[in-house]
Amino acid sequence: MKKAYIETYGCQMNISDSELMAGILAEQGYVATTTPDDADVVLVNTCAIRDHAEQRVIGRVGQLQQLRDTRPDVVIGITGCMAQRLGEGLLRKDGGVDLVMGPDAYRQLPTRLAELRPSAVPAATKAAPRSLTVLGFDPFENYEGVTAKRISAVSAWVPIQRGCNYRCTYCIVPYVRGDEKNRDPRAILDEVRALADDGVPEVTLLGQTVNSWQHGDWSFARLLREVARVDGIRRVRFTSPHPNGFTRELVEVMAAEPTVCKQLHLPVQSGHDRTLKRMLRRYTVAEYLEKIDWVREAMSGIALSTDVIVAFPGETEEEYEGTLQLMRAVRYDDAFLYRYSERDGTPATRLPRDQFVPEAAGRARLERLIALHREIQLEIGRRDVGRVEEVLVEKEGRRGGVQGRTEGNKVVNFDGPASLVGSFVRVRLTSTTGATFAGELLDAAVPAELAA
Repeated sequence: MKKAYIETYGCQMNISDSELMAGILAEQGYVATTTPDDADVVLVNTCAIRDHAEQRVIGRVGQLQQLRDTRPDVVIGITGCMAQRLGEGLLRKDGGVDLVMGPDAYRQLPTRLAELRPSAVPAATKAAPRSLTVLGFDPFENYEGVTAKRISAVSAWVPIQRGCNYRCTYCIVPYVRGDEKNRDPRAILDEVRALADDGVPEVTLLGQTVNSWQHGDWSFARLLREVARVDGIRRVRFTSPHPNGFTRELVEVMAAEPTVCKQLHLPVQSGHDRTLKRMLRRYTVAEYLEKIDWVREAMSGIALSTDVIVAFPGETEEEYEGTLQLMRAVRYDDAFLYRYSERDGTPATRLPRDQFVPEAAGRARLERLIALHREIQLEIGRRDVGRVEEVLVEKEGRRGGVQGRTEGNKVVNFDGPASLVGSFVRVRLTSTTGATFAGELLDAAVPAELAA
């Protein structure tokens, strides 16, 4: 019996890709294991968005190489965006990486792993040729026909798009995942129906710029409407949309369909037009805020989140202050905040070096932004304390009880039996840290209407 262990770093797309790899390996007889200690194959699925993410992976691979001390035949592979970006430079790094595989090559996993097994090498050869690089882009690879091995039976990622046609000057994604490829809507709906038949109540449509998805005369708004109407699906989310393709039609679908969660992640990246232009984001602050107005007019209680990068090359103090002003104006429920990370091969790296913000100044800007966001988030959280929310219970809590999420994607921990996992329950929010809530279970009935 062959055992495989997959460790995942990075975004939701990487989580989804790990589920695809697990499904591909399962079809070939591999059994998933929760620890690398007894695995025949160890795969580290990686992110390349920031240098910090890559350094974490390199450190982790160094730890995993110690498995060879007792099990010299274990295959260690690096997959995903970092693998695509660094390629052969990762092979045998410090004596232990056998396979480097990019995001479009996962169908080849069983074949390539077979090539790395000692039994696949002629008897006269003392050791397996432990070095394979499988990179390159396939313009048609959407992994149709692959049955993903889902991590959760409660909520499922449904990738509808791979790659990206935008060329934001800071972003490595188009160079490690290729151009945009959109799945057939019939295949997407079949997958969602199958998930509903398996009892999965929540799905999240996934794409690099998910709302740019289109197929023939199908728009993303039409797809979202059809997914929302699949019998058995109680909640539908999507991530991450680009502001450019965020339309009034999409807002109307979100507002009209009761199963579409009243929650939106809409990355802004900067609160100043000059920085946005240099990032090649293709919208202005005013245009972004207009779309926020559309959403709040249609869904007054919607929960909003965003992504922001500070210290982009050339960002002045005035431009940074614009970002702080935008954060105060929108008042996001959640935000993912980063300092610019230089990525080789992206256009921003070619900007004049004297425009790069000193590291200490960049750190200070990020710390101030985080402090502002946490202050706003805590104020919003305290406002919500006392509300009764419908919570989808996702898993057992780390410190006892269970953990779930509200429609607004807010994490709630509360006392309750593990048998509630997968259920919708009514919970009163009793306290908050800003980022998460504690709650009190009221009952396990699925209400038609919730108290405000």
